[in-house]
Amino acid sequence: MMMLAAVAVSMTLSAQNNVAEEIAWVVGSEPIFKSDIEEQYRQALAERTEIPGNPYCVIPERMAVDKLFLDQAKIDTIEVQNSMVMQMVESRINFWVANLGSKEKVEEYYSMPMADLRAKLIDVYSDQYKIEQVQTKLTEKVKATPADVRNYFNKIPTDSLPYIPRQVEVQIITINPVIPQQEIDEVKSRLRDYTQRVNNGETDFSTLAILYSEDGSSTYGGEVGFKGRAELLPEYANAAFNLSDTKKVSKIVETEAGFHIIQLIERRGDRVNTRHILLRPKVAEKDLTEAINRLDTIKNDITNGKVTFEQAAMLVSQDKDSRLNNGVMLNAKTQTNRFEMADLPAEVAKKVDKMEVGAISEPFVMMNAATNRQQVAIVRLSRRIDGHKANLTDDYQIMKSLYEQHRKGEIIEDWVKEKQKSIYVYIEEGWRNCDFQYDWSGR
Repeated sequence: MMMLAAVAVSMTLSAQNNVAEEIAWVVGSEPIFKSDIEEQYRQALAERTEIPGNPYCVIPERMAVDKLFLDQAKIDTIEVQNSMVMQMVESRINFWVANLGSKEKVEEYYSMPMADLRAKLIDVYSDQYKIEQVQTKLTEKVKATPADVRNYFNKIPTDSLPYIPRQVEVQIITINPVIPQQEIDEVKSRLRDYTQRVNNGETDFSTLAILYSEDGSSTYGGEVGFKGRAELLPEYANAAFNLSDTKKVSKIVETEAGFHIIQLIERRGDRVNTRHILLRPKVAEKDLTEAINRLDTIKNDITNGKVTFEQAAMLVSQDKDSRLNNGVMLNAKTQTNRFEMADLPAEVAKKVDKMEVGAISEPFVMMNAATNRQQVAIVRLSRRIDGHKANLTDDYQIMKSLYEQHRKGEIIEDWVKEKQKSIYVYIEEGWRNCDFQYDWSGR
């Protein structure tokens, strides 16, 4: 497994202004304080995170290894994507609030106001991002050949082969209900009003994004972070990369997600940072009903042999990822057509769970994950593979992924051992008597 930055977030307090703080380790010029270790241990206990061994050995060693990666991040001048970090920060705070009950209880638990908690989380997740980027750069050339996968599989004892949960292969046909022109006109009118208010200096774009945008970036004033063209929807990218004035607002841009207005924040070469406001026209109930009736007719035609599911998918389906592939759904996580039930869209999984192989569902309403719009679908269960011990015939892609993870782990471990040789490491007396993963005795 690749060794990532510790997920348990350390909210260290005592190292700020306390000159008597006890130092446990030093890596380069960076100290690891005893209070840092204690706080990470307390965090792991609070989140019921298992620590494989003595926490006073495992935790400081993990922190030391993280500092090796952070030193390399400085050398590589890795830049942090602020929008991504802020998303992680808000997600963590929301997790704490959900578990402790309120923001006030979170502040009481950590003995720290929310503003300080956010600032510290930003530092923690910025470091985590840098570490992951260093590791990605180190392992980006790992590619498995069939021979690599076969040799790796053959070395695994039979009783240690992974258990593969039940999987399914599913075909889908979707229809996006027609949205009334009146609804579209209303959305555009609202966006023109926002544009005018920004251009007249009445309101900041980011304030309007927080208040009205229907995109997840609204929390951050509509900021999406630095992106290349390929990371943005095509129409959005074209508009964003044509902007040059940070005070101006784009014309209304239509994408599959809805309608946007965009403001430039900064451009760096082939990457651009923008903020936007997204509004999505709403689907009327009568249009949903019409789409359901249409798919019900198509299902009857398939059942009566007038057309095959594959032909109907090609002719009717508006699911761009499956339409030209006989309606077969593709698992984005594994890049195969097999899904564990948890990886399917919830609405699809609910239908498929009780179906017989070859059966076609009744039409149902689901949310399009890419556009967050309602659509109507029917699905066909093509195949069900019961849970079993992994084998190369049925589970090649899974074993390929496991091999690549294994190989990346080897590369990371070798890199850490080499990096140890080029950086000063000191372990204070009382913290050395450990069965460490790496050999620090020569440091």
